[in-house]
Amino acid sequence: MKFIGIIPARYASTRFPAKPLALLGGKPVIQRVYEQVAGVLDEAYVATDDERIEAAVKAFGGKVVMTSVDHKSGTDRCYEAYCKVGSGYDVVVNIQGDEPFIQRSQLEAVKACFDDTSTQIATLVKPFTPADGFDALENVNSPKVVVSKEMKALYFSRSIIPYQRNRDKKEWLAGHTYYKHIGLYAYRAPVLKEITSLPQSSLELAESLEQLRWLENGYSIKVGISEVETIGIDTPQDLARAEEFLRNQQEAL
Repeated sequence: MKFIGIIPARYASTRFPAKPLALLGGKPVIQRVYEQVAGVLDEAYVATDDERIEAAVKAFGGKVVMTSVDHKSGTDRCYEAYCKVGSGYDVVVNIQGDEPFIQRSQLEAVKACFDDTSTQIATLVKPFTPADGFDALENVNSPKVVVSKEMKALYFSRSIIPYQRNRDKKEWLAGHTYYKHIGLYAYRAPVLKEITSLPQSSLELAESLEQLRWLENGYSIKVGISEVETIGIDTPQDLARAEEFLRNQQEAL
């Protein structure tokens, strides 16, 4: 099977404008994401709606495709980019443009989900540990996932699911394995075409989680497990934490 990675990158952001071009360890964030992906997948492209990002990607030697400014989601942007450059690829991997520490092991885990010929869509989760603490589990910006025995997603929620009715909340992490969603998706190419034509669903609107649209419409999402903790960059404060994380990594070498 052939895998193409698409990295959606917008310039406009309410919480962090120009985020893809922010410097992290002397390189733009989008360059660090691209370098983590290139070489693991058969091909990789940045998909953007802004000429400044396009110029930055070309400057470091990356591949980039311009897409519409009207897309409402990264999935839609991925599909347009795939249509422009992706003929001959079986699976499209959607890599968030604000994940500069995404690891080869995570991409390989998503690819492995397609060893199952029935897999339509794949994503990753990371188990919460008691050391994470209840505050991390309760964080609404960290969606939780419930999976079946076949490791297919049953539901995603910003709330804590499942609710342990007969146990003190301080004991929840010790009494059950909760899974944190990692926002990395992969889709068989025909499935990506189908899901981008679906209207927003009631569950998606309620939770503000796009993947619920797919579940509500009967698509299955295979789940791979990663033990790697990454640092997504949503705010300037996240960038400062990422700088510290990168510095500690380099000092450890």
